[in-house]
Order: sequence, then structure tokens, then C-alpha cells
Amino acid sequence: MAVRPIRIMGDPVLHAPAAPVEQITDEIRSLVTDMFETMDAAPGVGLAAPQVGVPLRIFTYSYEDDEGLPWRGVVINPELWMLPTVPGEPDPDEESEGCLSFPGERFPLRRSDRVRVTGHDLEGRPVSLDVEGWRARILQHEFDHLDGVLYIDRLDDGEWKTVQKIARKRGWGRPGSAWMPGVDDLDA
Repeated sequence: MAVRPIRIMGDPVLHAPAAPVEQITDEIRSLVTDMFETMDAAPGVGLAAPQVGVPLRIFTYSYEDDEGLPWRGVVINPELWMLPTVPGEPDPDEESEGCLSFPGERFPLRRSDRVRVTGHDLEGRPVSLDVEGWRARILQHEFDHLDGVLYIDRLDDGEWKTVQKIARKRGWGRPGSAWMPGVDDLDA
């Protein structure tokens, strides 16, 4: 399967809620295979279907923890529960994240430290993930994409102004803007 281009912040599919997957078909399985290839080529730790132009409630995730243990999967039609976020300013060293839809940049963002995500895998079996820390951040980030929210939409005013300057400088923010993971240079 071919690696798919990532839609960069202005594409309308990124700003609208995704539709539920009605049935897991060979087309859905092929999409998920492509999503894993795209996520790995980027490289990224998660990818939502809207990021590759498909408005469906699917995301993939892949992360290796400090002990080198792999954590990888797909969630179809996920639901998210989380503990309330601790008030205060995010720590730029511990709470910064990036996004393949705004590649090459990282900004501090406060997220819940613990979440539960339920949904289904590619075989239609129930999935339940109870995670904390970085894994919780990954799942919240990908879930946001399914609701039409980019992490940059959650930034404070100062960081948002920086995002706008970067987007203008790079010519992003227009529908159809895209980059090919593993191919396009982000430093241009």
C-alpha cells in the first residue's frame, strides 16, 4: 500500500467531526494498513483517519516506552473518558506535543494524565485502554482529531499567534495543503 499524504491544518476534513464506521470491510482494513505505514514513515506515535483525508472515526497508535516495550494498535469508533485536567500552565519540558497536521513544531499543552478509551479493533472485538502519562496524551490527541480539533486549537493566545506566524511563513492553512511523510522536507 502507498503511504498517504498528511493534510496540513487548513483542510476541511480536519475541522469537522468524523463519521462512525458502520462496518469493518476490506476497504477499512486497507485504510488502517495505510495509516500504520504513513504513521511509521512520518514518524509519528498516532494517526487519525481525518489526517489522511478520510472522515471516519478511526485512529492508530504506536509507542515504545522507556523500557522498550511496544504499544501499538487501532481503535475504531472510540469513546474517551478522562480525569479532569490539573489546573495551571503546562510544563514546556514535560507537556509539549506535536502533530503530523502541523509538522515540525511542538507546543506545551495541558492534558489529562489518565484516560480510558473504548472502541473496537479491526476484527470487531471490543478494545479498552486504561492508560496514563504519555500514552494518555497520545489517545487524547488522536481522539481530538475525530472531533475536528487540532492540538493547536487548544493552545493559549500567545502560542496561537506563533502558530499563525509559522503557518503563514510555510504557506499552510489552505485546503489541500499536504506533505508526504518520509519524502517531503519540513525545513523548507
